[in-house]
Formats: sequence, C-alpha cells, structure tokens
Amino acid sequence: MDQSELGQIQQQFMQQWQALAQAAAQGELPEIKDRRFADQAWKSSPMHALMAHLYLLSGDAMKQLADAAQVEPEVKDQLRFSVSQWVDAMSPANFLATNPEAQQALIESGGKTLQTGIENFLKDLQKGRITQTDESVFEVGRNLAITPGAVVFQNKYFQLLQYTPTTETVYQRPLLMVPPCINKYYIMDLQPENSLVAYLVSQGFTVFMVSWRNPLPQDTDGIQTATWDDYIEDGILTAIDVARDISSQGKVNVLGFCVGGTMLTTALAVLAARGQEKVSSLTLLATMLDFVDTGALGVFANEPHARIREHSIGTGGLMTGRELASTFSFLRPNELVWNYVVSNYLKGQTPVPFDLLYWNSDSTNLSGPFFTWYFRNAYIENNFKEAGKVKVCGEKVNFGKIDVPAYLLASKEDHIVPWQTAYHSAALLGGEIRFVLGASGHIAGVINPTSKNKRHYWVSDAEVAVTPEQWVDSAREHPGSWWPDHTDWLKASSGRRVKAKKQLGNDQYPVIEDAPGSYVKVRAV
Repeated sequence: MDQSELGQIQQQFMQQWQALAQAAAQGELPEIKDRRFADQAWKSSPMHALMAHLYLLSGDAMKQLADAAQVEPEVKDQLRFSVSQWVDAMSPANFLATNPEAQQALIESGGKTLQTGIENFLKDLQKGRITQTDESVFEVGRNLAITPGAVVFQNKYFQLLQYTPTTETVYQRPLLMVPPCINKYYIMDLQPENSLVAYLVSQGFTVFMVSWRNPLPQDTDGIQTATWDDYIEDGILTAIDVARDISSQGKVNVLGFCVGGTMLTTALAVLAARGQEKVSSLTLLATMLDFVDTGALGVFANEPHARIREHSIGTGGLMTGRELASTFSFLRPNELVWNYVVSNYLKGQTPVPFDLLYWNSDSTNLSGPFFTWYFRNAYIENNFKEAGKVKVCGEKVNFGKIDVPAYLLASKEDHIVPWQTAYHSAALLGGEIRFVLGASGHIAGVINPTSKNKRHYWVSDAEVAVTPEQWVDSAREHPGSWWPDHTDWLKASSGRRVKAKKQLGNDQYPVIEDAPGSYVKVRAV
C-alpha cells in the first residue's frame, strides 16, 4: 500500500473521529440514515448514537484500506468481500449488549423477548439455517405452486408438469420452462397473483415445466454421480421430446431461468450440432452464457476453490442446498442474515410471511460432478464463450449455431447475474435478439406480475453489437411489467390458435399425478 495514501486515510479518519466527538459533546450528532440504527432508541441514547457513528466511520475506513491495497484485482475483490463481511458482522446492532432497541424490548416485555429469542435460536440450530419468514403459513401444493396441471413424465432427474388450459383456444406450439436445478421451480408459480406460469396459461399458452429432483444423501440410484451431460441429455433434451410428442408439434418454444437458462442453451447447442431442429424460440431470464463478469459470486470463483470441490465431490456426492443457500445469503448479509439475527433472536420476533423468502429457504442439493463441471467450465474458465472449446453429450458447443429468435431479460440491479454480462451473452447466439432490461434485482426483476403494475423495463432498437452503455443510452423506458412485452413477442413463434385439449398428456405419456408433483415437495436435509 502506498504510504501517502495510507496516511491520508488515517488523517481523514482522525479528523472525522474528532468531529464526531465534538458533536457528541455538544449534543449535536448528525442523524444516521442507515436503517440498522433508524429506531428512536438509537436516537434517544447519545452513547449508543455515538457508538453507531464510530462503527460506521471505522467500517468506511476499513473498506478504504481494502480498496487501497496494491494487490491483483482478484485478490482485491476477495479482500473487499472479507472486510465487508467482518464489518457487517461487527455492527453494534447485532449484539444485545450494544443494541438499545433490543434492550428496550427486553425490559418492556419483562424478559419475554429474550426467552423467545433463545427459543428461536435453538429451533434454527436444529434446522441448520436462519428462519427468514413464517414458514407455517406456506405449503407447496396448498397455497404455493397451485396452478392446476399434472405430472406427465418422470425419470430420476426430473418430473415434467403440463398445466391445464384456462382458455377456450391455445397457441399450437407449447412453451417448455426450465428453471435452475439449484432452486425449486415454483419461483415461477408462487401464488396466483404473482405466478408467471398462471399468467402465461391465461394468455393461451400450453405450458410445460421441468421440476428437477432434489438429490438426498441416502439416494443410491446414481443421482449423486450425475453429470452435466446427464442433465442435458436425460433432462432437458428428453423434456423437449416429451413436450413435442404430447403437443403433436415438431417444434416447441423454450424458456430458461438463471442456471436453467445456461443448461437450456447448452442443450440447444447440442441439438444444433446434431442438425436437429426442435425449437422455434428461446427465452432466457437472468442468464449468463459469457461469464465475463460473474458479479458477487465471482469472489468464490478461483482455482483453489475449484480444486477443493473437485477433490471432495467431483466424482460423487452432493453440493448441499444448505451450503448454497448460506453462500447466497452472505452475498447480502445485512438483508438476508443479520437483520434476522436481530429480529428473531435479540427481539424475539416471528418473521412476517413472505412467499419469496419461503421459496428461498426451500433449497436443493446438487450432484457433485454436475456442480464441479459447471463451476470450472463456466465460472473459472468461461469455456462456453469460445465456440467448440467444450463438449457436451459428445458434441462441440457453439452457441452461434442456435439460429432461433431469442428474448433475453436482464435485471438492472441483479447482483448474481450482472445485466452487462447477460447483455454480452446475447452476442453469442446466432438468431435475432430482443434484449430487455428490467428494473430491480435477480428475482424481483423477473417475478414482476402485471397485476401489481410496478417497476418498469427498457427496450432498444440498437443491435447487441453496441456496448452496454450505448444500448442503455438508446433504450426507451416502459412502465409496468415486462410480461406482456414477452407474450407479444412469443406469439410470433407459437403458431395459430386451436381448440384447447381437455386431457393432459397422451396415450404414451399418461398423467402420473396432479401438479405440483412429488419431486418439488422433497426438502433438502
């Protein structure tokens, strides 16, 4: 670190510290905008208010020191992440001894908040995770994932759901949706008022959904040694063929979300290499194909981490949902970790019911070989970007050979799939592209129902060959949800409307059980 820069940081810290001390002595501490210290209990206690100010000042200084470190960019990112984690963890709001709001609740409740907080803590220890919502309110199949339909196919990798039409006529070509196997599919079918599935069905589309199996430690049928190739060949390509057969269509529309989009596009590259035309359009939601910038997850993407995983689970075993969920939570620790520590344990509160957070806690395990192959070829080496560099199902992957219309949605504040990365990914595809930028983050940007009439999205007539900044400068803002824009686009690839069939499945693929099926109800342990 440059000594002059270090001196400047130290001098600035001391000047700000002295200014705070003087303001405290005069009873004129400035208001803190950080919501962790927004309660009146912090404002009415000069000692705690000063403590909060000094904590924020120290945290800023620590982050400045990390920024000033003269190390390689990757190391600097890891250093920033580590410092940020420690700074967030050491907030005085996180400890009963230094949180006046929790202390006040303790006194006013006669100690009941402490008793309830300890009970909440012990329950979460048994679960192995922090409770983020009132989980007693929700149940998959009762008030989540309740769009009517049936399971029409299953193997050891997935169940295929077909949803019941709600319109007299439907478009000829169905839409097959592929969610990430890192999460449960019902993020796209939460409750009727915010279900993307229900919306698409209401617009006259025949919808099929892949519901991935949740592998468990006691499974002995080979699912723990399943590879990326297995999930492509026996998963997505099989689902495409079943959807084609049931709908009596040579081609289907396909949609992938997040990792599901990466898997789906890989499957289409395999079809292209085999000279098979089975898809009429491709929709990708918050998906990376070019892993040029992996966002917040990039801090974990390094060779030592990859080798550790390959050694431990590369030939078999599980990447546990618990570990994955913890990783994602600590990407935004103040929102997904420490605020629940304060409310659940220090204040003895029960989290409010929130369907999205229930889904977030319903994590899935991943096959070790599947995870390690994906981690290396995507996050470590970015092998998908270069045509022919990687083989899947015996075929060289070349996204440029996927010559179908593609609709790509990215979210402006997405910390998992940066929108610029999703934009660069569009240039790898060979067909006509419609790129749409939605507001908000990774989930809220996608699950933005028309009924709420919230947020907005941007579109542009510019080619995806221009830079992301140039695309944004030329884009037009539209109020509300992007869903109608997508359905208008999808109609062009869906054929004419025909009378809806009452029966789900067909003679070769009869109904196995009602939606949401049994695979989605298996919880990780």
